[in-house]
Amino acid sequence: MLNNNTICAIATAPGGAIGIIRVSGPEAINIADRIFSPVGSCRSLSERKPYTLAFGNIVNANGEIVDEVLVSVFRAPHSYTGEDSVEISCHGSSYVLQQVMMLLTQNGCQTAGPGEFTQRAFLNGKMDLSQAEAVADLISSTNKATHDMALSQLKGHFSNELSELRAHLLKLTSLLELELDFSDHEELEFADRSELYSLATTIQQRIRSLAHSFEVGNALKNGIPVAIVGNTNVGKSTLLNRLLHEEKAIVSDVHGTTRDFIEDSTIIRGIQFRFIDTAGIRHTDDIVENIGIERTYQKMQEAKIVLWLIDQEPSDSEIEDIKTRVAGKKLIIVRNKKDLINSTLNYSSSAKPTIQNTKYKIQNSSYVDISAKFGTNITQLEEAIVSAADIPQISESDIVITSVRHYSALLHADECLQRVIDSMNIGLSGDLLAEDLKMVIEHLAEITGEEKITPSNVLQNIFAHFCVGK
Repeated sequence: MLNNNTICAIATAPGGAIGIIRVSGPEAINIADRIFSPVGSCRSLSERKPYTLAFGNIVNANGEIVDEVLVSVFRAPHSYTGEDSVEISCHGSSYVLQQVMMLLTQNGCQTAGPGEFTQRAFLNGKMDLSQAEAVADLISSTNKATHDMALSQLKGHFSNELSELRAHLLKLTSLLELELDFSDHEELEFADRSELYSLATTIQQRIRSLAHSFEVGNALKNGIPVAIVGNTNVGKSTLLNRLLHEEKAIVSDVHGTTRDFIEDSTIIRGIQFRFIDTAGIRHTDDIVENIGIERTYQKMQEAKIVLWLIDQEPSDSEIEDIKTRVAGKKLIIVRNKKDLINSTLNYSSSAKPTIQNTKYKIQNSSYVDISAKFGTNITQLEEAIVSAADIPQISESDIVITSVRHYSALLHADECLQRVIDSMNIGLSGDLLAEDLKMVIEHLAEITGEEKITPSNVLQNIFAHFCVGK
């Protein structure tokens, strides 16, 4: 339920030169007037036009100046929250901001809860639920891809797509309801079954396409997992540090130094990757180290890309083992220690490594020669990682699903729509089709926070588009 109290909160991160305090609610402008003294004008904030700035001072009850400020005035419904709003731009001092907040609360404001401004925007119809979620995604975006996805959703591209699907589904439901209303006239068939079937399959394809985009969206939002695996002491921790550009992992010549996985993220070519340095694979009687090795295999299963680091030619059994464990994933064979002359690997540009010429050729694999110690060919390795990620170019107009909640709702909608298609294939009655169609609409409505379909919605649609007689 919408809280009609006037709320306030600091809207900027601490430590900046400028701090902004946002006030929203029916008394926002009046409360701001009580603590604001304009300079160069006698007009109060309540007398000013919306979308204007006022320069002046914030003063306390004793008439003492707290700070020189600029105040922005917004009037309902043309504001972020849809309410009367004020934004006070102060100096970024934490003391100043707290003093202004104290004055606002003393004059009738309540401190806003987490996300309450966006919640009010949603409740006041300024945005739907998916757009509200996009606000948080936009704030937390760490690269261009996640920024563009959040901005697309905030602009309503996803919402518009769902609204269009909902309108088509409501049309189908209305036609089927008409058939039920005129069931005495068996010759009447308002919902042409061939047209109905074609439209249902088209909608299903679009829903599945949206659901399929979640794989890309989730990877971009949370980072594409990349597991660095290999035997002990081949340079996995050194490579991790090189890719992260910091000393994240302990590097040692002692076998079994890394006994658990170490994970951190970095941005490569505008894409976020989560690199996981795993325990070295070897036969050992150490119980703790064996636990780490088991976690290595687990992380290999969770990763989308596997970097197999080697410093000598792998045995046939090692190739077979890695081939089994990376099935369905992208594998990059990273031949390390290129700087060592006595390496058993052949780094000649005229000869490919043995692993490429063997009968154990691994699908979806590529290879790069590097020296993790000296940073040789790290750029080439990064290019190979980006290529293996196979992320399509994302623009602001593209619709990519990033929320598990949205993905789940789309899957449920797809299941219900499949039942509709199956029911038509076996010739079930229109009332059963209509019920499943309503469930599809309800699942899509969960995403945007719209109300579930009601008989009045169906009636309104019937009279607007399919009224019989007039």
